[in-house]
Amino acid sequence: QVQLVESGGGLVQAGGSLRLSCAASGRTFSTVAMGWFRQAPGKERDFVGAITWNGFSTYYADSVKGRFTISRDNAKNTVYLQMNSLKPEDTAIYYCATSKWGIPGTAPYDYDYWGQGTQVTVSS
Repeated sequence: QVQLVESGGGLVQAGGSLRLSCAASGRTFSTVAMGWFRQAPGKERDFVGAITWNGFSTYYADSVKGRFTISRDNAKNTVYLQMNSLKPEDTAIYYCATSKWGIPGTAPYDYDYWGQGTQVTVSS
């Protein structure tokens, strides 16, 4: 059993920044690749980015590349999503998830455990 708890969401103006955290428990976190997804109302859950177990490699959706940064602290069992230059179209519920694979994929089915999500709202 794995538990993931996201935090750090909120309301921010366009151009602002937020840092999301995802705290993991119940599994050997340091051996697992992690991903971030987001889902806006009425839309599918979209890939945001991912990070390998050792943090050496990161992957991003084109829509966030250059603005978002994923990092992790295996000593704290936590993965982070730093979001800068936020846009109204970034408004969504953000989820972290554990990857089934060593090289994380970009589809929801590549992930097995999910957090409950944290709301990010960007006002124009």
